[in-house]
Amino acid sequence: MAHLQQPVPPTLPESRQALRQHVRRLRQQLSAAEQTAAATELARHISGNDWLQAKQHFALYLANDAELNTEPLIKALWQAGKNVYLPVLHPFSPGYLLFLHYDSRTELQPNRFGILEPRLNCARVMPVAALDIIFTPLVAFDATGNRLGMGGGFYDRTLSQLPADSSCQVIGLAHNCQQVAAVPVAAWDIPLQQLITPAQYFDFRKR
Repeated sequence: MAHLQQPVPPTLPESRQALRQHVRRLRQQLSAAEQTAAATELARHISGNDWLQAKQHFALYLANDAELNTEPLIKALWQAGKNVYLPVLHPFSPGYLLFLHYDSRTELQPNRFGILEPRLNCARVMPVAALDIIFTPLVAFDATGNRLGMGGGFYDRTLSQLPADSSCQVIGLAHNCQQVAAVPVAAWDIPLQQLITPAQYFDFRKR
């Protein structure tokens, strides 16, 4: 797992797009064995926490572009009797996401980005504010909880719908190598509350 902890060079590109490209290359260089080990450790780390037992509705994602693989975690949640939801591109509100219930029988189809998502079924939609945990993908993060996504703004727009007093916890998932010194922040960015890597847990709520 040493490669997962590869430090980011101190002179990171300042632009958001250059930073995306830099960190995406880092995670794409992870071997299949490193990816498998990271996914297994993530599932073990999360499913072993007591706070999980009190939560029932978990939004996750299916890994793409060398993101941290969530399949072992999803299976662990299913085995624990938890409900899992996957993001679907909103058909009527461009730039937003819906979260649909996902189980082993769910039919998946590629969206316009080539990412698998459940076939739209309004009866299986869970309102964002009703979710207990939203695990989000990301490209890069820093020690203060700033999150850099792929650039589409889907999660930022969707998370902006959560009321200020929402009990829903937003938790980023990332490889260790995705941590950078500082993420260039845009006005529309929604910072993370918590983040979990295979090696570490970050709580940014004390900011």
